[in-house]
Amino acid sequence: MTDSLEEFLIARRGTGRPLLVPYVTAGVTPGWTDVVHAYADAGADAVELGFPFSDPMLDGVTIQEASDRAIAAGTTVKGILEEVATLDVDVPLIAMTYSNLVVQQSTAEFCAALTAGGLRGLIVPDSPLEEVGELADAAAAEGLHLVLLAAPSSSRARLREIAERSRGFVYALTRMGTTGEHSEVPEQAARLGRELKGLTDRPVLFGFGVSNPAQAAELAGHADGVVVASALMRKLLDGARPRELGEYVASIRRALDQGAR
Repeated sequence: MTDSLEEFLIARRGTGRPLLVPYVTAGVTPGWTDVVHAYADAGADAVELGFPFSDPMLDGVTIQEASDRAIAAGTTVKGILEEVATLDVDVPLIAMTYSNLVVQQSTAEFCAALTAGGLRGLIVPDSPLEEVGELADAAAAEGLHLVLLAAPSSSRARLREIAERSRGFVYALTRMGTTGEHSEVPEQAARLGRELKGLTDRPVLFGFGVSNPAQAAELAGHADGVVVASALMRKLLDGARPRELGEYVASIRRALDQGAR
C-alpha cells in the first residue's frame, strides 16, 4: 500500500461509501491479529489498534478492562509492533495510545517505530492542541498521519485549527467524557459534524459512543463515517471470536451503505 492514510480514506470516500474504522486493543487476547483480519474482510476502511496503557483517562470501563487484560498478558509496544509486522491486510492501521507511551524513549523514536512496523496513523487523545507541535513534527517526518480530536465544546476558531492541523482524518467526539456505549445520538454531535465538514475537506469521522449499526448510520449522515470501539470490545470481552466480531462489523458496514443510498 503506497497511499498515505488520508489519501486512502479520501479515495474510499470518493466511491460514495461512508468510512468505517473499527478498533481492537492490541494484545487483549491471544491471536488478536485475527480480529484485524476479520475487520478488514468485513469491509473496514482502516483499523484502529489500541496500544494499552495503565491509566487510559479518556476511555470508559470497557476499553479500560481490555487494556488491563492486555497489560496483564504482558503486552508491550515492542511486542505489538512485532505482531503488526506479520499482518497482511489491505487497509491502513492506526495506533491509538497515550502520551506516556509516546515519550518513554522519544517522540521521534516512537513515530519511527510505528512507521517501520507498518502503521499509517497515530491518535494520542491526551495530547492537547497547544502541546502537539513536537509530536506532529515527529509524525510528519516519518510520514505518519497524526489524527486530532475535535470536541463539541470547542470554539469555531479552535475547530478550524484542529481541522487544519489534523492529518488522516478529523476525529469528532459525539459527546464530552470518556469512550463507551450510549443509546442516542446527541444533537451537539450532529452540529459538530456539520461544522467540521464546513471547515475542511479532510474526512470527518465520529467516535466515542458509536454503539450499534443504526446509530453508526445516523452519525455518518452528519460526517464521513465512524470509529467503533467499545461496542466491539464489549463483545470480545464477553467471549466473541474474531469471526463473530467480523460479522458485527459487516452489519455496521451494511447499515452505513444502506443509509448512504
